Amino acid sequence: PRPGAPAAPRPMAAALLGPLAAASMDDSRHSVRSGGTSVASENFYATNDWDPAPSPAKNTAAPKATLRVLGRESVNVNMAMAELLNSHGCVVEHSEQHRDRELGGYFQRAVFDWSAMRCSQESLQRALDEVCGRLELEYQLEWGTRPKRLCVFVSKYDHVLWEILLRHKAGELPCDIPLIISNHADLKPVADAFGVRFEVFKVTKATKREVENAEIRLMEELEIDLVVLARYMQIISDEFCATYPCRVINIHHSFLPAFIGSKPYHRAHERGVKLIGATAHYATANLDEGPIIEQGTERVSHRDTVDDLLRKGRGVERVVLLAALRAHLDDRIIVYGNKTVVFAD
Repeated sequence: PRPGAPAAPRPMAAALLGPLAAASMDDSRHSVRSGGTSVASENFYATNDWDPAPSPAKNTAAPKATLRVLGRESVNVNMAMAELLNSHGCVVEHSEQHRDRELGGYFQRAVFDWSAMRCSQESLQRALDEVCGRLELEYQLEWGTRPKRLCVFVSKYDHVLWEILLRHKAGELPCDIPLIISNHADLKPVADAFGVRFEVFKVTKATKREVENAEIRLMEELEIDLVVLARYMQIISDEFCATYPCRVINIHHSFLPAFIGSKPYHRAHERGVKLIGATAHYATANLDEGPIIEQGTERVSHRDTVDDLLRKGRGVERVVLLAALRAHLDDRIIVYGNKTVVFAD
């Protein structure tokens, strides 16, 4: 892989298929203590004023890495990850765990500062390979040295594209957006206003695979990490999904699993629903049935017309897609089976 590039995501589900190997972490624990002494617990409840920490120098932000772990539930896992990172000189700044009691699964996300790490990145990854292999865990490690690169697919609806570009311009999305792809030229003025490259790929039933291959080649040239279908009104192929597994986010204008497919607001109006919604999910070979990342709803009434539902729905779509996009960019998502764990912002 290119230097500093995020590692290609690996499926994080195989660890749940087999029983946890009977292994003890005792032989690999190396407790880290300050000056050889432990810290008295009452110090954590001191009432004295704390001296303010010195302000960090400008433009010297410490590098932050994100570790995500998936496997069978075990009391050793959380302790093993903390010991491993601490023993290599990493400082854990935030850690969150989730246990799926029905499945017996364990999920963890840890964000750590590695500016004072006492080894190379390769050495830490070898240590993770050894420990996770022994505990039958899978992990993904993002070093945070390079922003993810995003490609937005659009058709003629512009509300989601405007939201993404405006939020990005405001510095609220930690990514680069080098490319917008569309099957129509209508939204090129929007891309031009933000200085983003805009490419039109006309799609027909006969040329669909050929066109997709050309799109994929262009995205590979531009080192695209993530694709967002921002109301892109074409069904992407199974091959496209396989090229970017768990890296294609779609915003569906319905509270799935209700009203899968086209014109969900029209069908919701016909059905007389009292809630409409939007769903952001990873695109898979099964239309509108991929792992759900984020959902939102809006209350409607018998007085609302189809146009009212469309207007209210656009607002929900913007909010939901942005939340899902941020979660992916922050490496807060673990996919297992057809479900996700989305850790807190």
